[in-house]
Amino acid sequence: MDLIPFRRKLRFARTRVRELKMIGRGLASTGHPILAHIIPIRRCNLSCGYCNEYDNFSNPIELGVMFRRIDRLAELGTSIITISGGEPLLHPELDEIIRHIRLRGMIAGMITNGYLLTAARIQSLNRAGLEHLQISIDNVKPDDVSVKSLKVLDQKLELLARHAIFQVNINSVLGSPVHNPEDALAVARRAIGLGFTSTVGILHDHNGQLRPLNDRQQAIFEEIMSWGKRSYSRFNWFEKDVARGLPHEWRCRAGSRYLYICENGLVHYCSQQRGYPAIPLEQYTREHLRHEYSTKKPCAPLCTLQCVQQIGLFDNWRDPQTLPAFKPRPADLAELETECASGKQ
Repeated sequence: MDLIPFRRKLRFARTRVRELKMIGRGLASTGHPILAHIIPIRRCNLSCGYCNEYDNFSNPIELGVMFRRIDRLAELGTSIITISGGEPLLHPELDEIIRHIRLRGMIAGMITNGYLLTAARIQSLNRAGLEHLQISIDNVKPDDVSVKSLKVLDQKLELLARHAIFQVNINSVLGSPVHNPEDALAVARRAIGLGFTSTVGILHDHNGQLRPLNDRQQAIFEEIMSWGKRSYSRFNWFEKDVARGLPHEWRCRAGSRYLYICENGLVHYCSQQRGYPAIPLEQYTREHLRHEYSTKKPCAPLCTLQCVQQIGLFDNWRDPQTLPAFKPRPADLAELETECASGKQ
């Protein structure tokens, strides 16, 4: 008897209860992070032409170090930890990291390119307690920009449909340098056909800033958005402004409600604003959370980062931001990263 459908429904129900509690807590209190992205390894097995979030040499972060970072995020009251990279599946003790997130009572998610997924790997992620997984697929066939293609990954998607009991979201992408915008429709249709949720993202420059879509890309964007299932990830009305190349007025709470923890253990606003404020996580306090909650980020109007914008929805309606943003870190950022990596911080 195939128990996967039953187990999937059970985990979905439990995760949904946890998500509803997370939303209620996030609306009731502004004093804790809602989502943190954490990087257990910067190395990636791919080299997509538009990506600035990987290298080809970094070692995985030691498990004890990862546990301490997860524990610190739990102490700050974080609700969700999403594991990212690089490619997190390259970390040899990834399952233990996921288990520790769940042990500390937080929702566990992961962003992966999907290349290293096998039936056995998916089953081990089930056992570890993973609750959300996202794969971004850039095109139908590989090209000179990206090999994260539907042609290559379709078998991985079928494995997920057969074996995964966690929730799977497939993110298609639009914007330069994607050669064929029609590919996003094919990716989204395939995702929905397999029973996954589907979102669409807009590629940004290396500062996370806007690259407006042309008329055809905007039409495709609107169509894919209309197919979405109801979930928190569908609360992305802001992208209609982004798709049209319009500045979006919102209150970015990065550094407070959203945290990005790099492989060196430094807290940054997001993946595209590394260096701000670049404070070691073990030194990050509730005073830092309060300061960044009230800090106006100059990059916010043209930001395209879905995760940060979605977290902003909790607080866009309250508490105007009146503090100036941190100035860029001085030239000693590389030295600080080296110290953190060597355990001096």
